[in-house]
Amino acid sequence: MLTLVVLAAGLGTRYGGLKQLDSVGPNGETLIDYSVYDAIEAGFGKLVFVIRDYFEDDFRKKVMHSFETRAECHCVDQGLEVGLGGRAFPEERVKPWGTGHAVLAAESRVEDPFAVVNADDYYGANSMKTMAEFLSAPHRNEYAMVGYVLRNTLSEHGFVSRGICSCDESRNLVDIVERLKIYKEGRGAYLTDEHGERINLTGDEIASMNLWGFTPEFFTHLGEEFHEFLDTNPGNANTEFLLPAAVNQLIETGQSAVKVLSTDDTWFGITYREDRQIVEKRIRELIARGVYPEKLW
Repeated sequence: MLTLVVLAAGLGTRYGGLKQLDSVGPNGETLIDYSVYDAIEAGFGKLVFVIRDYFEDDFRKKVMHSFETRAECHCVDQGLEVGLGGRAFPEERVKPWGTGHAVLAAESRVEDPFAVVNADDYYGANSMKTMAEFLSAPHRNEYAMVGYVLRNTLSEHGFVSRGICSCDESRNLVDIVERLKIYKEGRGAYLTDEHGERINLTGDEIASMNLWGFTPEFFTHLGEEFHEFLDTNPGNANTEFLLPAAVNQLIETGQSAVKVLSTDDTWFGITYREDRQIVEKRIRELIARGVYPEKLW
């Protein structure tokens, strides 16, 4: 059974709250609702939500109740102790360890090929279908991601973090670099690196928006990489274990290939509170075009 893992444990620091619970549709739908709708239509039958246990009740009442009879649903807690293997974590650590750790938290509920998405992003129906088709066919030592044009993923209201991808002629992922401060500038963009230096971007770059496809074997590698991350970052309360870094390691060592899947969909999401109005407008446009019904469920 194809599984969709939804990363929904983020604290929404820049947004100022739990944006994964905010309504963006005309009948109170969240962005998660639209991802789940597309996933079920594409053939995903199991949904695993990575959350924090302190808002599980609100999450079930606000989000899961709408579709829990349409697919098998589970919640898992991205607790700080997940995946540590007995290691101690910094006492001052208060937030989860990042997207790689979030996926690792879902391991107990995933038994089949699975896709990963962020709770606060819109990916599009075609993207979800493309990923479902990939996961439904046998692939030995090959995973996948859906790539988006960078300029179509930027915010008008501040910087964003993006995984910038390089591919070979066969659309295999060669490298993915996590850039933490990318600003939109006309049709292009720019970023500031760790030294504060400006780097110009064309806007045509391929960006990973965390729509990934894996098999359960990936968890073994992910756990090993997380332990190495902990060993090399002792006492650091803020650094994060990011999913693209774990994927990069697989590529660099030749253990797996990652196919970059193409999509005609436009990505959008909520990073800043000002983004919500734009997201609501785009959802209304999709409804007007007949992509979604007025009332989703």
